[in-house]
Amino acid sequence: MRMSAGSGSPAPILINGSWRPARALETFTAFDPSSGRPLPGVYPVSSFADADEAVGAGRKAAGDLALVSSAVLADFFDLFARGILDRGDELVETAHRETALPAEQRLRTSELPRTTGQLHQAAESVRDGSWRQATIDTKFNIRSVREPLGGPVVVFGPNNFPFAFNASAGGDFAAALAAGNPVIAKGHPSHPGTTRLFAEIARDCLEETGLPRASVQLLYHLKPEDGLRLVAHPGIGATAFTGSRQAGLTLKQSADSAGRLIYLEMSSLNPVFLLPDAVRERGLEIAAELFSSCSLAAGQFCTKPGLTALLDNDDGRAFVSAVVKHFQSPPSGFLFSRNGREAVEAAVENIRRLGAELLAGGKLVLEPGYRFENTLFRISGERFLRNAGELQVEAFGTVLLLVCAESEDVLLHVAESLEGNLGIGIYSGSAGGRDEAIYDRLAPILRLKTGRLLNDKMPTGLAVVPSMVHGGPYPAAGHPGFTSVGIPPSFLRFTALRCYDNVRPDHLPPVLRDPNPTGRMWRLVDGEWTREDVP
Repeated sequence: MRMSAGSGSPAPILINGSWRPARALETFTAFDPSSGRPLPGVYPVSSFADADEAVGAGRKAAGDLALVSSAVLADFFDLFARGILDRGDELVETAHRETALPAEQRLRTSELPRTTGQLHQAAESVRDGSWRQATIDTKFNIRSVREPLGGPVVVFGPNNFPFAFNASAGGDFAAALAAGNPVIAKGHPSHPGTTRLFAEIARDCLEETGLPRASVQLLYHLKPEDGLRLVAHPGIGATAFTGSRQAGLTLKQSADSAGRLIYLEMSSLNPVFLLPDAVRERGLEIAAELFSSCSLAAGQFCTKPGLTALLDNDDGRAFVSAVVKHFQSPPSGFLFSRNGREAVEAAVENIRRLGAELLAGGKLVLEPGYRFENTLFRISGERFLRNAGELQVEAFGTVLLLVCAESEDVLLHVAESLEGNLGIGIYSGSAGGRDEAIYDRLAPILRLKTGRLLNDKMPTGLAVVPSMVHGGPYPAAGHPGFTSVGIPPSFLRFTALRCYDNVRPDHLPPVLRDPNPTGRMWRLVDGEWTREDVP
């Protein structure tokens, strides 16, 4: 992304159902990561006046959206998913140019179906309604339910998932709108063209289904100070952010100071602990699996393993040698931006400065595009513990730190020193072996350090199922009680729990009246979950 004083006609923004020019003094262009060259298209950096207008329109739309039936809202999601597939070739081509992610294996085959699948899941959950947790106590005539926030949700999309986490179509978008809140999409400047295509499809689907015009709005970019003002705006319902720890914490400080809700998915090393029998029994297999997970998309997954801990014994040293051979292979892909490459370079220098031994890589790739060598470090457990805080800085690339612990007790101390993570994996040997005793000591420590605990599996992949948790203790996320992946649990971030005490039946929302409004909704009536009408 490069800022300019403005050249050419910048793309219009979407405000209250209409595409119009932004009130902007600056523009930017996206870049092809594989060449470093600018891509066609100029996009505006909106003024705060644009953001304020979007909030006002979204605030009005929130009231109108509350009156829309669940059937109509569900129809929107299904129609949107079909519209995305209809323009799938255009979306894949655009995202490939803007991110250099593989067009077929990643974008078309993996991420596009995941995105449309999320939308269809949202439609089914909206139709069912059980996620709203309607609770009825007939003895006291007290009823409660989860309802929309009453204002738009601002969604900040990340750079690494141009489809599945896109501000105009991804998981946070689907969760916020399914919960009944309009969305103000704040696109990522690395893929503005992709985000615009999604917004175009969404606008057409709004019109066809009759949803409020401002249910989906789009701003491509804001100045940092205006982004801080937006998340603190009294008219918004909440903010969802996926990105770096530094940016997330800055936004959180602004939102918190104004009492506005903000949900963050920020930073994670996703450590993997390898117990001795596992290394002895299948070390070569795990080494290949570890490198594959670490290098996927050039290491630009928020669930990438960035730290692996194991015992420093003969089997452990053989494992390290196997991992070195994998990391000496050519870089697996392109980093998304020049800034991203500089951030990886800084993270690598930080690890080196703190005394880790460089085993492979460590340098920029001096070829066109944004690339960095696969980089592997080793450090002793005792030395890691002396600088544990500083060494837990996410490197968004194919960078891995091996922590070789001198004993089982040191391995446990390494676990105790960890910050919060999205995922932590433990590999152990055959059932009933020596690893069981270590596992029983290690797992309770790690369970408190992560949202998702894995066994014999790398943390990279995420299944979009209701049981999935993509969140965790700080600094992985801003709140350990919520998930940004998994439908419908991800909806709950964008709701308010509201109570109706002795309210007359005709004044109650339909979900709390005696008849079950859908016939399939689960409600907690006098302590029992039921789909029946209230007696």
